[in-house]
This record gives sequence, structure tokens and C-alpha cells, in this order.
Amino acid sequence: MSRPVGPPHALHPYLAAGLVFGASAAVLVLEITSLRLIAPYVGITLETNTAVIGFALAAIALGAWAGGRAADQHDPRRLLGPLLLGGGALVLLITPIVRFVADWVGPSQAASVALLLAAITVFAPAALLSTIPPMVVKLQLASLSETGSVVGRLSGISTLGAIVATFVTGFVLVAVIPTSVILLGTGGGLVLAGLGLPYALRGSAATRRQPAGLLSLVLLAMGLGVLAPQPCDTETRYHCATVVTDPELATGRLLVLDSLRHSYVDLDDPTHLEFSYARAIAAAIDVQAPAGQPLAVLHIGGGAMTLPRYLLETRPMGVNRVVEVDPGVVSVDRDLLELPDDARLQVTVGDGRVALALSARNEADVVVGDAFGGVAVPWHLTTREAVGEVSRVLRPGGLYALNVIDHAPLDFARAELATVAAVFEHVLVVSPSGDLTGEPGGNFVVLASDQPLDRARIAAGLVDRETPMSMVTPAGLEDFLGPDTLVLTDDYAPVDQLLTPYG
Repeated sequence: MSRPVGPPHALHPYLAAGLVFGASAAVLVLEITSLRLIAPYVGITLETNTAVIGFALAAIALGAWAGGRAADQHDPRRLLGPLLLGGGALVLLITPIVRFVADWVGPSQAASVALLLAAITVFAPAALLSTIPPMVVKLQLASLSETGSVVGRLSGISTLGAIVATFVTGFVLVAVIPTSVILLGTGGGLVLAGLGLPYALRGSAATRRQPAGLLSLVLLAMGLGVLAPQPCDTETRYHCATVVTDPELATGRLLVLDSLRHSYVDLDDPTHLEFSYARAIAAAIDVQAPAGQPLAVLHIGGGAMTLPRYLLETRPMGVNRVVEVDPGVVSVDRDLLELPDDARLQVTVGDGRVALALSARNEADVVVGDAFGGVAVPWHLTTREAVGEVSRVLRPGGLYALNVIDHAPLDFARAELATVAAVFEHVLVVSPSGDLTGEPGGNFVVLASDQPLDRARIAAGLVDRETPMSMVTPAGLEDFLGPDTLVLTDDYAPVDQLLTPYG
């Protein structure tokens, strides 16, 4: 097979295409996986997404400029192999550096440090890999008359690599293998490409010899990767999940998602409610209907499914439908937390807002909203339109019980309360301190209905359950909201900016 006509220094067209495709694909793999890598420490918020994407774009821009400049001053054929090797070594370093340093600084500083490290560690390999496309373009140019077609073709292939990497990583890889393995495979592939490229170019023995420093960096990265601490037991599609045995109760299990204590279950006693907010919601549900009376309950957010288990035990004729967005969490529930296989417990993997839209009118006696975290909130579940869907799904007199997590100055809690009050006429709030000052902050339980709620009986239920939470007075709630409080809508819901995470 004859070689296509081109400049004497040009790469084979397939090799050139493979280099620009692979380099761009690797950068997008880095961008997506780095967001998951820092999730155990900072959650996934608009700010973290913006920071990582912004640093990645800055790295691409700097790399393209530096690569084009270097290609005009040096022979790109001698640079491509070391660039691939160096980029691969830096990719291999990302996971151990983030995990070692975040583990070393401790939980109080892990969030800011992990975000900073992710930005730095992603920026360096992304910038290095982004120098490759302009160098390949330089090699393939035979004359000015071909500039448009060569640049256009290779730019298109480069963009295609980024697109393919985005879809394959987001839809396939993160669902089946851990982030650390994705980065290991990406880094290892780049290292092998860097070692093999000089042979593919048929260079001299001198050009095949890679710098000793880069080879040492590869070995260092591989060693640190083996020794790096693991922040969780299971990496799910959305979370870093760990199940911890309660040292004071052999059958107690704590589900930690990312850095948050998410749910607690007693494997032998489903009526045991460890967390105060769960006891507060249970107290409100007990007032909603006499003990033992069957209830149809829709749970938006599953976690360890503490309340569904409780209701299966206390209202055996009722039905609990749970919508959990993360299939990995459901697997943890079944494999490690002994989730009962019961026809009365219907678990659906999907988005809570979509599940609400697909639910029938007047379908549920109670809707429990427990999908909000302390560092990240699915904003589309917070809006007036979403609460309107809850109202549609509830039967007349039905109860909406919502767990909201926020800390001083409680800007998110204020906006969410105003949003719920814009849909439901009757709203009560249970807070850690009995007021809405934001101290100490944490879980706030919002109770809403289209009919009056029995405030006295709910308050008595809180006392009976020894819940260290109490009702906010109507005057306190009115003063907290004020006349101009923001109501969240699908068109405007700056939740990440309003939320004050713990720490």
C-alpha cells in the first residue's frame, strides 16, 4: 500500500488522526472523572462543575498556544512521544495526589484542598495533551493551499475524540468501573502510546530514548496509585458510598455518601430511627393517619431507605414507592443493608422530578422529599413547579414532608420554605433549635398540606420520640420569610449560590 502524498515530515494520516483524536479524548475523560474524584470532599455543585470545566478550557487554550509555538521552533516528531509519556504520568498522579492530601488535611479542609488539587492536577496534563493537535497539524501541512483542509480535518477529528470520550465516559465507563480505574486506564494508555510512538515514527535509537525523568515520574505515579487511601467502599454512578457499623450497636449501619452521614438503619429493628429528622417526619406521619392504617407513600430519594423500612413495619398494609436516582445506592441497600424484597416496597431507579410527572393525580397520602444533601442539591426538585407536582400527586389533605439541610444564614432554607408556601396553604417547620436563626443549622423538616396540620399533636409526637427538634412558631416563620423572599422557579433557581454547606 503506497503512502499518501504529503510533506516529507508528515505522519501517516491514520497516525495523525489517532494522535489528535486520542489526545482530545483523554482531556475530556480527565474533565469528567475529576468531577467524580473530588465529589467525596466537595460534592457536585454548580461551582465545582464551573471550576473544573473552566480550568480544563484554560488548559486547552494554553496547550494549543504553546503547542503551536513549540511546533514552529522544534521538530514536533521528537516532542510527541515525551508529551504523551508526560501527560500519561501526570494523569496517573491525579488520584493519589488528591486522595493523599485530602486525607492528610482532614475533613475540615478537605473540600477546598481537593478542589484546588483537582484544578491543578487536571490543568497540568490537560495543557500538556492539548499541545499535541497543533503539532500534528504543523507536520501535516504541505503548502499554504492545503491549510484549510488539513486544519479543518484534524480539528474535526480532535472534536470527535472529545465527543466520543464524553459520551463513553459519562454513559458507560462511570457506570461500570471506578473513577480511579478510568484514570489508570487513560494514563496507562497515554504512557504506552508515548513509549511506542518513536518506534512507529521509525526514528533513530537516540529519538526512541525517553527522558529518564519522565520514566521515573511514571514509576512514582504507579507506586503512589497503589498506596493511595480509598475514600469509600463502593463508587456508584453519583456517589462514593461507605457502610459503617455502629460501634455501639452491632446491627446498626450508617450509610455515608460522599462526605455526609446520609442514613442509618438497624438491621434487626426497622422501627429504630437514629436521625432526628427521620423521627420528626415519622411523628408527622403518625398524626396524618391512625396507627396501623395503610398509607400510600411516595419517597423522593432513597438512601438506606430508613423511612420506607419503618413504614413497612408500622403500617404493614400500606405501599411505599421509592424513587432513587443512583442504582449503585440501591445495590448497596440490597447487598450490604439487607433491604427486604417485599411487594409493598416498590423501588424505582430514576429522577425524582420525572417520577413526579409520571405519577397519577391523587396517588399518594404522603410524599417524603429526602433527596437534598448538605453540599449539593438537585435544584429541579426545589422549584415551585416541582412542588406543584407534589401537590398534584397528593390526595386532598395529604402531607408533604421535606428534609432541608442548610446552615446560617439559611438563604436556601428561606427560599425553599417560601417556595413550598407558594403552593401549599398550610406549612409548619421543625428545626434543630425551634427557631430559624441558623444556629446550629443542619436538618430542617418542612411539613405542608392543603388542609390545616395538627400542630399540637405533631409537637407532642416530637416529645414522645425524644427528638431534639421542635416546632417553629407561626410568628417566627412569618418573620423569617418576610414579604420579598425569593420563590424558586424552573426559570430561576440559584440553589448552589444560596446553599451554605456544613464546614
